Amino acid sequence: MSGFFRSSIGQKLLMSVTGLFLIVFLAVHLTANLFLLAGSDAFNVVSHFMGTNPLIQLMQPALAAGFIVHIIYASILTLQNQKARPGKYNTVNQKNSSSWVSRNMFVLGGLVLVFLVMHILNFFWKIKVSGDPLLAHIDVDGVHMENAYALVVGLFQDPSLGILYSGLYVVGAIFLGLHLHHAFWSALQTVGWSNDVWRKRWEVIGDIYAVIIAGGFSIIPLYFYFFQ
Repeated sequence: MSGFFRSSIGQKLLMSVTGLFLIVFLAVHLTANLFLLAGSDAFNVVSHFMGTNPLIQLMQPALAAGFIVHIIYASILTLQNQKARPGKYNTVNQKNSSSWVSRNMFVLGGLVLVFLVMHILNFFWKIKVSGDPLLAHIDVDGVHMENAYALVVGLFQDPSLGILYSGLYVVGAIFLGLHLHHAFWSALQTVGWSNDVWRKRWEVIGDIYAVIIAGGFSIIPLYFYFFQ
């Protein structure tokens, strides 16, 4: 079994399975984040639930492991492909037979990683580790909880840096959408859930999903910077 996961097929399978896991996580994460648009109480209740639910807390190490495995095997496969590429002739042929996104998945993944690190430092790290004055506890229907809403909104409405952070989050969401454009159907194809008929269908579904994810994450900073 260990030999299988050292093979290129096994590595692609691991990268695809972890990618599908992360795709599901993105849908859950976006759903929770969109409660920001419903007001402070709604988002704080959801954030408090996500931060205290035992099952979700158990999933956090699995999520971190999924990110790490996905990044490691994406890096390994990219290096292997570069070594196997015969040179300029093959590069020209690739341009004729594949999209820019498919040829630059590793680059897009790296840009998404930068966006993820920024997101972790701005929110997750402050909520879980360092704290922040904006997180001062509030009372919502008799339950004491951190004011995660104030932390998120405060970043996008900051008088001096709000426009910078809002712009970076929108750009990061676009990079994520481009990455998903190829990753969605490619992962399903690798795990064997695709054929000549379903390939086109998964591409359409993947494009719709990518637009929803990119648009959903973009709406939040734009809403709070321009309309609140």
